[in-house]
Amino acid sequence: MRKSPKEIEIEKEILSRLSGKSAIAASLIFNDEEAQAMQNYANTVSIKRLGYNDHGPVHMRKTALNALIMFNLLHEAGIKFSIEEENIGSVEDSKVAVLISSLLHDVGMSVGRENHELLGVVFATPIIERTLVKIYNTDIEKKTIIQSLIIEGIAGHMATQDIHSLEAGLVLIGDGCDMEKGRARVIFLLSRTPKVGDIHKYSANSIQRVDIIQGEEKPIRIIVEMTESVGFFQIEEVLFPKILSNPVKPYVELYGRVTGEEMRRYL
Repeated sequence: MRKSPKEIEIEKEILSRLSGKSAIAASLIFNDEEAQAMQNYANTVSIKRLGYNDHGPVHMRKTALNALIMFNLLHEAGIKFSIEEENIGSVEDSKVAVLISSLLHDVGMSVGRENHELLGVVFATPIIERTLVKIYNTDIEKKTIIQSLIIEGIAGHMATQDIHSLEAGLVLIGDGCDMEKGRARVIFLLSRTPKVGDIHKYSANSIQRVDIIQGEEKPIRIIVEMTESVGFFQIEEVLFPKILSNPVKPYVELYGRVTGEEMRRYL
């Protein structure tokens, strides 16, 4: 099954940041033919059938990369992840959970938009199970804990379900940060006819760049750069709600800026 150059590029960037169990987890998902087929079909349904933006393999890899960058920023700041704080897992175990849930979070879009975060759990479960068996072997307790974290990340990525771990919170924000204009490019090519909901398309197309860097007051700083003020819609209606009720919120600074204008701070 062929991958696009962009998929391969992001995979290499992800793998360059990993070692140990998390590197194994990423490689297993990247080479899982069922996962790839599901990601591809989710994108077909999203773009061609529903007229939405990218919800396929590139987006899911980009979400994983975003989550990983934030994960490392929190770790470097000395923040303990939920299962580490509870003495039931290690930092590496948390990273495995974040990666797998990010890479599979939108597979439910292969059916449709409604409840896709819950349908995604159903579709992803066999992939999760066979991946974790190869990493944790006979450690049933650890496998069960990590699987539960992964499912929390997938089910919670739309902010429709309450989440309670930092691990799931990173998936939620990592997803929200993938809003650069390339995500809406295909929609623009397919249709120029105005319709209800176009604010999402046009606001996404104004986003030039989303930077995730070390903050000054908090470990994570997210800066959304845009060409037009319509891009603030993406921050206020898509990203900000995903941070607002998130366990990661205390560690995030959020800014938005139209090129050449003053920075606007949200958090």
